Amino acid sequence: MKKSILIILIIILIDQVLKIYVKSSMILGEEYKILDWFYIHFTENNGMAFGLEFGGKIGKVILMILRISFVLIMISYVKKTLFKQYDNLSLLTFSLIIGGAIGNIIDGVFYGYFFTSSLGQISTFSINGNGYAPLMFGKVVDMFYFPLYKGFLPDYIPFLGGDYFIFFRPVFNFADTCISIGVFLLILFNKKILKFID
Repeated sequence: MKKSILIILIIILIDQVLKIYVKSSMILGEEYKILDWFYIHFTENNGMAFGLEFGGKIGKVILMILRISFVLIMISYVKKTLFKQYDNLSLLTFSLIIGGAIGNIIDGVFYGYFFTSSLGQISTFSINGNGYAPLMFGKVVDMFYFPLYKGFLPDYIPFLGGDYFIFFRPVFNFADTCISIGVFLLILFNKKILKFID
């Protein structure tokens, strides 16, 4: 149990330190080239993968409630099942997913309330709640951008041939990385991990 809590807390800490640093030192859309294939690019999204949205404000609240419920259900599952009989791989897998999910929930719940807008300016922290949005309506901060390939595709490729193409286009954060690794481990070692389900 202590290992799992420690992993979750470390993930949240690293994630929030990175996000607060980017939010408080960069203007929305600003980027720094680290390598030819690695950029720090500041962007924000409303909380769904790849910046997708649904249902306006009501959809945002529903999404946030679903996310919080998912995390609470997962914590309950881990507490009831994995702590009775567990292995380190199972605890790591679920800790990565829970820690990453909580990291992104923090943005969505609190960032709009406590930070001013980053559009055209560097955001500042506002303890009085003079932020860019009410509680539950904040945006998730993303910053890792890995354009591994940029160029025109050969004409013989169906549908995309001759078009300018960037791989890998999505911008993501540390919490997203942890969730993705956790899901990958769950898929790769599902028989070992899911054997603890009652």
